[in-house]
Amino acid sequence: MSSRQRKNRTKTSTFGSPGRINHDSSKFYNSKLYEGLNNGKSVEYIENPINQQYINKIFCKSSESMTELPDDSIHLMVTSPPYNVGKEYDENLSLEEYRNLLKQVFRETYRVLVPGGRVCINVANLGRKPYLPLHSYIIEDMQEIGFLMRGEILWDKGSSVSPSTAWGSYLKANNPVLRDIHEYILVFCKDSFTHLNPYNRKSTISKEEFLEFTKSVWKFPAERATKVKHPAPFPVELPYRLIQLYTFESEVVLDPFAGSGSTCIAALKTNRKYVAYDIDKKYCDLTERRVKQFLQEQFTLFPKTDR
Repeated sequence: MSSRQRKNRTKTSTFGSPGRINHDSSKFYNSKLYEGLNNGKSVEYIENPINQQYINKIFCKSSESMTELPDDSIHLMVTSPPYNVGKEYDENLSLEEYRNLLKQVFRETYRVLVPGGRVCINVANLGRKPYLPLHSYIIEDMQEIGFLMRGEILWDKGSSVSPSTAWGSYLKANNPVLRDIHEYILVFCKDSFTHLNPYNRKSTISKEEFLEFTKSVWKFPAERATKVKHPAPFPVELPYRLIQLYTFESEVVLDPFAGSGSTCIAALKTNRKYVAYDIDKKYCDLTERRVKQFLQEQFTLFPKTDR
């Protein structure tokens, strides 16, 4: 076999072909399909320190202005924004008002992310008449801000879906209704697709986790609201996977809509740090209680030995 033949074997003949390790995809990304799209840029890595008094802390205030955080200081943002959100937790916002609020929070997120930092947004679509594709609105708004989209994960919650019967016109074509058993996790990054690691921090993801977490469909049960005492908690498993996949040890994770504090617990579980925000004091208190309980359980399982 000639050297030219050996070289050609490392390329994929068409996009999506098998055997894509070390393949040359430049022909695809240089096609007209990608003309004019934001495909990232070469950036200088910047990481500004956060005041230590703000580390592993939840702020009971709006994340529309995260004055506690300097530019280029956060490595990952993981959140699930509430669907009816505003200055008061139960304020009834229009779709335009809701999108504007999220855009303000996500502009602040863009500011505080390091170059190459990631954003993961868990969202479910709403309604039936008409169906509101919130995930598509968020994608549009995030790209307007300047984020690069890296992909989307479908969270299959089928194993924990309630046995409701909201099928519309049962066994008839008049008005059958789809039952959503999935949510989206939208993945974006700032300026560059690569998260640099100039400080040689440790990656803590296992081979088995990496193979599973890089799939575009995740299957694990939802969290019970009655167990957590929050109307819409997401399970710790969700931020755990994202933190393991997208950060190195000791880096800082942000949740601008902390809710029940699942992201904070996942950050501690993976030896990362967190900064969180929520406007509702009872949920700030809930987060602090859950974090305290987690730390107590960890101390019981792994007590420090005297030296």
